[in-house]
Order: sequence, then structure tokens, then C-alpha cells
Amino acid sequence: MASPMRAVISGSRVLRCLRLTSLQRNFAALSSRREISFKLDEKTAHSSLDLFKKDTGVIYRILGIDPSKVPQNLERFREWAVVFGDTPIVSGRHYWEVTVKKSNEFRIGVADSDMSRDECIGVSSRSWVFAYSHRKWNGMVVNKIIPITNIGHPSKVGILVDYEGRKLSLVDPEKGSLIHTLNADFRGPIVPAFALWDGELLTHSGLDVPASL
Repeated sequence: MASPMRAVISGSRVLRCLRLTSLQRNFAALSSRREISFKLDEKTAHSSLDLFKKDTGVIYRILGIDPSKVPQNLERFREWAVVFGDTPIVSGRHYWEVTVKKSNEFRIGVADSDMSRDECIGVSSRSWVFAYSHRKWNGMVVNKIIPITNIGHPSKVGILVDYEGRKLSLVDPEKGSLIHTLNADFRGPIVPAFALWDGELLTHSGLDVPASL
């Protein structure tokens, strides 16, 4: 029969083991719920797009700025009304939200940070986006259009990136549920990507991945 002292020592070891296991589980949970904080990168913005609210929002101007009057650089989109976020993603799960203000035609998602500035997100094979146009939603990947039903014009939507899982999801922020998920072929750094042809979009980053996701 084990002595009382040995039983106490054994119980203490078991308790420490349980605590360590709990800490490891909590750390794993936190590691899988990383957050990304970004602003829109003016250096990439097409001349028809203006940034506002400390570069977290973008508005489409019909006439835009004379292309010859914006700083010329290789990072700027030249043909399409696209702007990138300024923070690359190379691992983990990340979540942000987008408030839609009076826009009826836009695309939101991610793209390779070095994709061609002469292409549009959703058409380039190095981008993965959700598009809203003509009162309909579609997923766009490798120039394929995937209809998404049962959602209307949004006031706010969420984007969830799972880099290792190679997935991009459209999220209903109010319900905390996935609307649709695209399979993606991430190979290098990707960045948040936005395109719009009317209205405004306002981004909200620095958010935890919702526990329900």
C-alpha cells in the first residue's frame, strides 16, 4: 500500500501535468486565432480611388485623379480600380470585416502581394475574391465564377483567411457563421485586396478570429 506522503506527491504531479496540458491547449487555441492589423496602401491604389479615415476606407471617384498627377511607381494599379492592404500574410488564420457604404459593385479578398498591376483581382490567377455585382454574389478564383446564393446586399461582411488550410471564407459577422468558402493555392505572401466601381468600403482589422469559426 502506498504511503500517504507518496500519494500526496503523486497527486501533485498529476495536478501539475493537468495544468501543463491545459496551458498547452490554451496556447494552441491562441496561436490558431491570430489577428492582422492593416491599412490600405496608397502606393498601390488606382488613380480613381481615394483613401480616407486614416487609410482604412476607400471611395471610388468617377473621374478620379489625373494618372499623371499621382506618384508613379511599380506598385500602383494602372488599369483597374484596385487597392491592397499594407500587411502581408504568410501563416495562420486571420479575420477582418468590411462595411459596405452605398457600393453595388465591389470585390474583396486576398491576392499575391506581387501580382501584376495590369490585372484585376478575381481575374488574375494569383487572387481569390468574393464579388458583389448586379445584386448577386460570386466567388472568383482562377477566373472561375462560383455563384453564391441566399445572401442579399450587405451592410457588413467578414473575411477569414486560413493560410495553412488554403481557404478563404466569406463570413456573416452578425451570426458568426461561414457563408461560403473558396479553396485557394497560396504559395507566398498574400495581402488583403479590394476593388470597387462605386460607393465606399471601410475596413476593420485587428480583430480576433470569432470563436465560432
